[in-house]
Amino acid sequence: EKSRVTQQNTMGELKERLVLIDAAQKNIEELSSQVVGLQDILSNKQARGAFGEIQLADLVRSIMPPNAYAFQATVAGNRRVDCLLTLPNPPGPIAIDAKFPLESYRILIDSKDENSKNLARKTLASDVLKHVKDISEKYIIPGETAESALMFLPSEAVYAELHANLADVVEKSWKSKVWIVSPTTLMATLNTIRAVLKDAQMREQAHVIQKEVSLMLTDVERLDGRVAKLETHFRQAEEDIKHIRVSADKLTKRGGKIEEIEVGPPERELSNSLGEKGQSIIKVHDRNDI
Repeated sequence: EKSRVTQQNTMGELKERLVLIDAAQKNIEELSSQVVGLQDILSNKQARGAFGEIQLADLVRSIMPPNAYAFQATVAGNRRVDCLLTLPNPPGPIAIDAKFPLESYRILIDSKDENSKNLARKTLASDVLKHVKDISEKYIIPGETAESALMFLPSEAVYAELHANLADVVEKSWKSKVWIVSPTTLMATLNTIRAVLKDAQMREQAHVIQKEVSLMLTDVERLDGRVAKLETHFRQAEEDIKHIRVSADKLTKRGGKIEEIEVGPPERELSNSLGEKGQSIIKVHDRNDI
C-alpha cells in the first residue's frame, strides 16, 4: 500500500514538472521568434536607423528638459540632424546623430579565423570613420553649432569593440571633434549637460537678482537724499518756530510794559475836581499863553 502511494506521488510530481517544462519551452519559442523579429528589423537599414533614432529620443526625453532639445532639427544647408541639444553659448547647440554600422560588426562576430577578423575590423573602422566624417562636415558649423558633435551608437557591443580593438578610430574621431557615445555613456553625457544647463540658469538668475539689488540700492540712495531734504526743511521750520517764539516773547514783554504805565485822569475829570476857582485859574493861564 505504501509503495503504491509513493508511486502515485512520484507520478504526480513528474506531471507537474512536465507541465513546467512545457510552459518553459513555449516561452523559449516565443523569445526565439522575438529575437528573429529583431534580427529582421536590424537587417533593414531604414528600420535599423529608426531603431537608433527611437532609442536616442527615449534617452534624451528621459533626461533633458523639454526646452533643451529638438528632434529632426534643421541646420545650415537644410540638413536634418536626429537631435539638436539647444544649449546656450558657449558651447552652443550640439548635434547628435545616430549611426549603427551593424553589417561590418556582424561580419566581425561571425569571422572564424584571425585574418577574417582583421579584415572585418578594418571594414568596421572604415564604416565608423565615414560616419564620423559625415557628422563632422554636416553638423559642426562655425558660428551656428558647437565645435563638436556626438555620434550615437545604439549598441554597447559595437562601442566596446571600438574601444577594445580600434582605439585609433576613437582617437581619429576625437581629432575630428566627434565624440562616439553608447546608450550608457550618452546617459552620463546628458546628465552632465543637464547639470551645466542648471548651473547656467542659476547664474542667469543670479544676474537678474544682482541687477534688481543694484536698482534697489539706487532707490535707497534716492530715498536717503529725499529724507535728507525733508530733514533740512524740518530744521528750517524749527528755526522759524524759534524766531516766532522770540517775537512772541518780545510782544508779551512790551504788552506788560504798556500795562505798567500809569495814565492820568481826563481833562473833564480834572476840571471837576478843581472846581470853579481852578477853572478860572486855568482860563487866565490860557489867556496868558495867548
